[in-house]
Amino acid sequence: MKKILILCFCLLIVGCGKYTVKDAEKDLEKKINKLDGYNLTGEMEIINNDDIYKYDVDVSYSKTDKFRVSLKNKTNNHEQIILKNSDGVYV
Repeated sequence: MKKILILCFCLLIVGCGKYTVKDAEKDLEKKINKLDGYNLTGEMEIINNDDIYKYDVDVSYSKTDKFRVSLKNKTNNHEQIILKNSDGVYV
């Protein structure tokens, strides 16, 4: 019986706190500011009149303002890379 009361009390305490959207935004901002860089992948679709172009996108970013963006056309596998390092920006 004592264990059940302790378990109920613990569940009651845990459920009482509210985690708002603003709290989540603050936590996310703190985590982003601590990052040295990030890497992401995704798909991009461009619609131009009746034509649809689909690309695979790969982005790498470093906090020292260096980045690499790779755009690969899914139809013909043509790849374009945008690169920024300490020497400049290259396409």
